[in-house]
Amino acid sequence: MKKVTFLLSLLFYIFFVQFSIAQSNNAKKNKVMEKVIFDFTAKSNKGQDIDFAKYKGKVLLIVNTASKCGFTPQYKELEELNKKYADKGLVVIGFPCDQFGHQEPGTDSEIENFCQVNFGVTFQLMSKINVNGDDAHPIYKFLKKKASGFIVSAIKWNFTKFLVAKDGYTIKRYAPTTTPKSLEKDIEEFLKKN
Repeated sequence: MKKVTFLLSLLFYIFFVQFSIAQSNNAKKNKVMEKVIFDFTAKSNKGQDIDFAKYKGKVLLIVNTASKCGFTPQYKELEELNKKYADKGLVVIGFPCDQFGHQEPGTDSEIENFCQVNFGVTFQLMSKINVNGDDAHPIYKFLKKKASGFIVSAIKWNFTKFLVAKDGYTIKRYAPTTTPKSLEKDIEEFLKKN
């Protein structure tokens, strides 16, 4: 009886170890096959394709923006973060969006002019996009999948922020009410990591 128990235990152990190894290998394969932010491209506000692969090794702060929103003054703090951390590896990217109360009605050049004149914005502005729905930009589909919001993954309003680590995979999401300045601790933490 002891021999049978021992053999059954041994077989169970071997099966468990093999199963664990297989699961671990599958998890590694899935992570390798999964997309990262650097796999995407988007149009700049000047109409040029920007390959996000150029941002490998950088920390990205991606924000859907609007010029006629109660949160529009956040442009100022976004630019302050850009100036403070750009040389340390932070890239701030604004994606204008007109899906919330039609608060971004302008053309790409009008938006750029507004941001420069009123807030001195020098960080990268992209062409206007949709962040929700079937025609949401692929970058936003990716961001929402990786870091869903409270209860739902949809972007709820302008100035939702995504902080993307240097690996292009680790992402933190922040509500529109979260000020850019309050992200400094997380930005510094992401900048320190390899």
